[in-house]
Amino acid sequence: MSSEKLYTINLEGMDFHAFHGCYELERLTGSHFEVSLRIVSPLGRVAEDDDVTQAVNYLTVYETVREQMAVTQHTIERVAQNIINALHDSFKQIVAVECTVTKIAPPLGGKVNRVSVTLKSDF
Repeated sequence: MSSEKLYTINLEGMDFHAFHGCYELERLTGSHFEVSLRIVSPLGRVAEDDDVTQAVNYLTVYETVREQMAVTQHTIERVAQNIINALHDSFKQIVAVECTVTKIAPPLGGKVNRVSVTLKSDF
């Protein structure tokens, strides 16, 4: 068993207007979405050296999510998978990601506040 310390980074409630959905109107007018992430990475010497260049940079994470939210998809499952893949491509040190994509007020024919999908990947 490894004694390597891991740390968790949480980015919660990232807010986007995006054009995901299975209906053409959703892809034309867009909807309100939230994305939350839980990222696990080895701590290494990040804390000891107080060196952001060794860390999973939150700004880069946000920019990666923003870029993926701009790519129109039919399902929020695909959006979440794309975010996870892009984060792993950017940060090879990541060992696990949990991504929740939430569509606010989805068009389901009745009052529904939100629908969410959470995907988890271990690398």
